[in-house]
Amino acid sequence: MNTTELAERVATDTAIDTEDARKVIDGVMRAITAAALRGEEVALSGFGRFKVTDRAERQGRNPATGEPITIAAQKKLTFMSAKNVRDVLNPTTQPIDAAAD
Repeated sequence: MNTTELAERVATDTAIDTEDARKVIDGVMRAITAAALRGEEVALSGFGRFKVTDRAERQGRNPATGEPITIAAQKKLTFMSAKNVRDVLNPTTQPIDAAAD
């Protein structure tokens, strides 16, 4: 799903204009990005959280030549889904009690 498809889905689900839904989505993305630039965590209850993490400098290889290269340290925006989202994505096939039998 891309941003346009997401805006269409939001517009349908909320009975607002697709253009307005796109503006809301763009605003949310800007707010998350601005918070990340300030080093803040963004927690969306029931969905997950966005957090800036640091990645140390490390050694890698140029895939074309095989030569070793140094990959610079970077900041990275990570997302950790909420437990209920993980549960929906990874349903258990049997109850825990039944697994003990």
